[in-house]
This record gives sequence, C-alpha cells and structure tokens, in this order.
Amino acid sequence: MDSQPFDESIRGALPRDFIWGFATAAAQVEGAWDKDGKGVSIWDTFAHTPGKVKDGSTGDDAVKSYDLYKTDVEWLRKYKVTGYRFSLSWSRIIPMGGKDDPKIVMGGMLNKDAYTPDFVRYARVCFERFGDRVKNWITYNESGVYSLAGYAAGVHAPGRSSFRDRNEEGDSSTEPFIVSHTELVSHAYVADMYKREFKPKQKGSIMITLHGNWSEPWDVDDPLDQEAAERAREFEIAWFGDPLYKTGDYPESMRAQLGDRLPRFTPEESKLVLGSSEFYGMNSYSAFYVRHRDGPPDINDHLGNVEKLDENKKGEWRGPMSDTYWLRTTPWGWAKLLRWIWNRYGVPIYVTENGTTAQGEHDWKPNGPDDVLEDPFRVDFYKSYLTEVAKASQEGIVIKSYFGWTFTDNWEWAAGFSDRFGATWIDFESEDKTRQTAASRDMRMSTMIFDGIGFLSYWPIGETHDIRVNAILFVAPADEACPKDIPDL
Repeated sequence: MDSQPFDESIRGALPRDFIWGFATAAAQVEGAWDKDGKGVSIWDTFAHTPGKVKDGSTGDDAVKSYDLYKTDVEWLRKYKVTGYRFSLSWSRIIPMGGKDDPKIVMGGMLNKDAYTPDFVRYARVCFERFGDRVKNWITYNESGVYSLAGYAAGVHAPGRSSFRDRNEEGDSSTEPFIVSHTELVSHAYVADMYKREFKPKQKGSIMITLHGNWSEPWDVDDPLDQEAAERAREFEIAWFGDPLYKTGDYPESMRAQLGDRLPRFTPEESKLVLGSSEFYGMNSYSAFYVRHRDGPPDINDHLGNVEKLDENKKGEWRGPMSDTYWLRTTPWGWAKLLRWIWNRYGVPIYVTENGTTAQGEHDWKPNGPDDVLEDPFRVDFYKSYLTEVAKASQEGIVIKSYFGWTFTDNWEWAAGFSDRFGATWIDFESEDKTRQTAASRDMRMSTMIFDGIGFLSYWPIGETHDIRVNAILFVAPADEACPKDIPDL
C-alpha cells in the first residue's frame, strides 16, 4: 500500500467519545421492496420507470440487507466501528403513508400544510416504538439534495422539473425552494415535539443533516469570484444552515436573487426552526472552483449565478479523480469547510457522510472468501480527510463523529449499481449479494488511520464494545409513500 505516514503532530487529537463508523440508507441497501407489507415509495415507482436509472436497475433487492441484517451487524463488529448510521423506511413502517395519503395526492412536500402533520405522526410512531434504544435522531438526510435532484433537475424521484424532455411536470424555478421550506418546517415541528414529549425521558438528541461542498474562488484575487464563492456557499449550505442555526431566515443573497420565489417563514415557524437542530450534521464529499457569471441569473438557477469548475485560473485541478464524474479528492476544501461551518454557526459538528468511489473496482473479482480488495485510493481518501478532522479538532472545533459513506456497495439512486462507494465490496451478480472486505476496512487501515490519530489507544483493535445507534428518522428521497392508485409495477 502506497499510503504516506500520518503527521505525528495530530496523534491523540480526537476525543475519547468520538464516534466513527459507516452510514447507509434503507432504500439503498434493504431490498425487499414489497415484502412483509411494505408500501410503495416514490423511489420504487421512479426506478420502475424505464430510463430513470443509469444502468436500468432498481432497488427491489438492493444488497439484501433486510434479510441479511444479522450478517451486516457481524461485519460491523468485525470492523470495530463505534457507530452505525442507518435509516428507517416510512413506507415500511406506515405502508400507506397518511390516513388519506395526502403527501402525493395533495401535492406531497409541495403542500406544507398537508404534509407536515403526516410527518409529525410518523415521527411520533418512531419515537414511541424505538426511542428507548435510539438516542441520536436525524429527521432528514442531506437537505437540499432531494429538492434539487427531484424538483430542479428532475433526475431523482419524484422526477419533476421545467425540462420537458425529461419530466412531464414541474417548475424548477419555484418547486425546489417550496419543498425545502416544507422540509425545514416539518423538521422543526418534529424536533419541537421530541424535545417536549420524549427527550426528558429518553435522553436523546435530534438534528438534521445538510449537504454541502466547499466553493473556492476560481481567481482568488478577483473580488467578484470571492463574492461568487461565498454566495455559492450560502445557496448550497446557508440555505438551510442560517434558518436552523443563525437567523431563523434565509440568507439575504438568496432573497436578493430569488425574491418572492423563496418562501417566507411565519413568525411561529421561524422561532421553531431556529435552534431546532441540536448539532450540525455534515454530509460533504468534495470541493469546486467557482467563477462569477456576468449578467442576470437564469430563472432556473439554484447555484447563486455562478459557474462550478474543475480547475482554477492557474490550471490547477481540484484533486485526483474518483470513479464518479463529480467527485475528486479535495481534503484542502474539506479543511476550509469545517472551519467555515464552525465560524458561522458555532455548534458541534457530526460528520455524517463522507467517502469516495475508486476507479477499476467494477472489474475486480475475488479469488476466494478471504480475498481482500486493495483500494489504496479509498484508503488515502479516508486518511487525508480524517487528518483534517484531527487538525480541526486540535484547533478547538468540536467534531463529534465521522461516518464513512458507505458500509457496503449499494444501490446509488439514479446511478444504480454503477457507483461503488462501499468499504465492503458487493458481488451484485450473486444471488446472495456476497460481501468482501476492501483494504480500506481491513484491520491494517484501522490501525494506520485511527491509531495514527490516537483513537485506537481508546478502543484497542481486539476489544469488543457496543455499537451506538444513530438512526435517520426519514430519508426524504426514498420513503415518501405513494398514493393508493399506484400503477402496476
């Protein structure tokens, strides 16, 4: 393995209670899409529509974690993780959604007033049934991705946009902002309910996770590019972060560009949203160079009237290429993002998702059950990003966890099985979805990375310990139940 040794100055940087492990999502790993009374989700419907998924696959079987959950738990114990972040499926717990299925029939998340009571009802069921064991709740995962991919670009469920060559319905200029507004308000009502009715006895916490990559000026000396980069961060991150942690309202840069297309919080909603998330859940993968655009923004723009580029004015590429078109290894941007979030919001950070694909993994086949996929690219990715976590922790930034994406290769939404993010390799062609260890989760990697930053001095490599449960209450892109009059699938 060609990995470089760690900087000894960061040894022992992480606190004793630091949580590390992996994340998954129900729709991406469980399979069993119509088993044991599960209802049909919007992703079930979307994936069964020809042309919507890159490789034509569906999540019907995914990687069979619904049936193989005991096997997966044993793999997690073998990996010595101290936390596992997974999701609960709304369409599995309440198969037909709300009492009259208003989420889709009456507009889904486009109708805040109809949707929110159903989401609160679902959350209550989860708190009542699982709250004695689940102590870390997340309402929504990766806020912004659902609304932009599903309602701006239309490439994710439910597949709405202004682009009629792709989607029959939708308005990319308004719907993403309406849906995200619903997400924030419904999260706030659930968080308020949890804190008042369940937290005193269950002693847990509740938060939301936000998507966001670092935006770096294309020309660091150009004030217009500097402003464009900050505006891009606000459109991507502060869109949710400012209402939750800073002001109870959207950034002024968004209001200036979007005007009345950006919904307004009522005074009651603003009060509920601000402070509703106890921690900052951070999903981030990469960084981009950002250049300002001249002239007015396009009506469907959701980036802040900027260009996002792979190289800067000097011709420097942002980082080594993975096997996914948008993802390059950029620990330099990750470091800046951690500091930006801390300086702007000042709340403890849970790194809830971070990881990479690696070129060539689709061609690899194991020679036996004990064969290990050598993946130095992923090892170096984890090591470089975790090094920045340790350095930030030394500076006083409070970082509580690191969850790698992902535990196993899985069904990656519209990319299907074409993107392999897993630290556990999956044979997608096998009936039982055979699991194989990748070197990035081999014990050598554990020792190299986590002992290098002083973690394994707290948790010896051979020690058995409990795995903390970090449950996502609801993954918005997958588990919004469909109406009763669903088409034949």
